[in-house]
Amino acid sequence: MRLDKFLKVSRLVKRRTVANELCDAKHVEVNGKTARASYEVKVGDVIAIQMGANLMKAQVLDIREHTTKEAASSMYKLI
Repeated sequence: MRLDKFLKVSRLVKRRTVANELCDAKHVEVNGKTARASYEVKVGDVIAIQMGANLMKAQVLDIREHTTKEAASSMYKLI
């Protein structure tokens, strides 16, 4: 699954366009390297998102195309 879609489906970012803009501005890293929106996310990847002064790190636990609001948080673990 693409990085921008994963961020949206997992609800780490509210909208896919915002996820795309974060990637374009180089505010998203996967496993310590700057990642593009088209990066293919794999289970075990560590995603770091810099939004303003906030840094959020999450480890990918599961990849699903669609999920409910309640189950979205089970797709990742905050570090």
